[in-house]
Amino acid sequence: MRIIGIDPGYAIVGFGILDYINSKFSVVDYGAITTDKDTPFNDRLTEIYNDLCYVLDKYRPGFLSIEKLYFQNNQKTAIDVAEARGVILLAANQRKIDIYEYTPLQVKQSITGYGKAVKKQVQDMTRRVLGLSEVPKPDDTADALAMAICHGHCYNSQMSLYTNK
Repeated sequence: MRIIGIDPGYAIVGFGILDYINSKFSVVDYGAITTDKDTPFNDRLTEIYNDLCYVLDKYRPGFLSIEKLYFQNNQKTAIDVAEARGVILLAANQRKIDIYEYTPLQVKQSITGYGKAVKKQVQDMTRRVLGLSEVPKPDDTADALAMAICHGHCYNSQMSLYTNK
């Protein structure tokens, strides 16, 4: 199965595309969609949408794994991220890509086995699981790859529940 992991944002949207076959991950591509802070916000959303559509059409993932939105201290930032997340979900839904949401706790647990792992631990384990020589930059890209790994692990676990009955 082909999974795209997304770390949503409006300045940087990290993405990581993995193939997951026979319980093994292989990296297809990863990177970040970036928008300029001086660009009007609605135009930034359009850039995110258009660039993500290009990535989705190029790699044709069957699954999208994205962080479940949680509110931070800064409500303005949370609302802006929610709007960016909306255009991301729209692009995936238009392409009939199955969308799965995971909390930061679920991602940390899936990658490190410890739900309170720090960001550096998650990124290093992501690098190790994927056999990369270094942690991808920017951090949003590494986080997106972790989202994709989380989905592979969670989906595999769910499927084993059905096949072991």
